[in-house]
Amino acid sequence: VQLVESGGGLVQVGGSLRLSCAASGFTFEDYDITWFRQAPGKEREGISCISSSSTSDSTAYRDSGKGRFTISSDKVKNTVYLQMSSLKPEDSAVYYCAAKSPRRWPGCTWYRGAYDYWGQGTQVTVSS
Repeated sequence: VQLVESGGGLVQVGGSLRLSCAASGFTFEDYDITWFRQAPGKEREGISCISSSSTSDSTAYRDSGKGRFTISSDKVKNTVYLQMSSLKPEDSAVYYCAAKSPRRWPGCTWYRGAYDYWGQGTQVTVSS
């Protein structure tokens, strides 16, 4: 089982980035995927989730990302994307994707203990 993030980098304030989370080794459609981020000295926090455990994808966003971040999935490519726009310096962090089984924990959650698999993270730096 593997989750691999990519797409991070250095961007100016107000810019955009699209992060990718490529999944392998498990049935992608059977898992919910959440993007977390962790800034230096801060706890890892969930920012956006996509749950495929219902008949259609449902999504959730932490307030800090609402209106600026969009999560989507490509089931053919086994990849979840996080499109981020209007980036701010406070968005600078290492971004991780994580997968959980909806059987054990239905729906979206920011609780890190619910997640079975984690990627290695990708750095996003927003410069002013």
